[in-house]
Amino acid sequence: MHSLKPITALAAAAAQTDHFEGLSIQERADCALASLAARQGQEAQCAEGAKALLGTDLPTPGKGVLGEPYSCFWMGADQWMVSADYAAHERLDREVKAAIGDAGSVTEQSDGWCRFDVTGERLQDVLERLCNVDLPAMQAGDVSRSRLEHMACFIWCLEPRQKVAIYAPRSAAGSLHHGLVEAARSVL
Repeated sequence: MHSLKPITALAAAAAQTDHFEGLSIQERADCALASLAARQGQEAQCAEGAKALLGTDLPTPGKGVLGEPYSCFWMGADQWMVSADYAAHERLDREVKAAIGDAGSVTEQSDGWCRFDVTGERLQDVLERLCNVDLPAMQAGDVSRSRLEHMACFIWCLEPRQKVAIYAPRSAAGSLHHGLVEAARSVL
């Protein structure tokens, strides 16, 4: 019999946090993720089902919804990423699918993506060395798809000028973390 143990995207038993003066980089291993794509011709039904689950409309391009227990951000035309606390919503994909039925396609994404929360008053100093996101213009909930350290990432503003969540493919977690840490070291 196998004796498997869960690991984080950085291949550790516990999520890693790096502290710098005025900045912290926190690996988040506690997020359940599910992608949602509206099926052609059923966009309205998909939106209704998602609204019943989220308690609000699906976000529009460049936007996200920060809520409890579910949050969601726009990924592309008629596509969104839904997130929730992993401990309470391990099978988030099933919850989303139950809410939208056949009006959309849902896939489990928890182990396909990594997330790093970058927090602090030096956030802009670090991000401006890595990507072209206009952090001062971002409001809570705004999302930007950008290249960061040669990787396609989503940068989700959680608190204006103070906190973002950065999502990237899990296979790139080590590279993303390295880029964030090295940029922080070069600035701080």
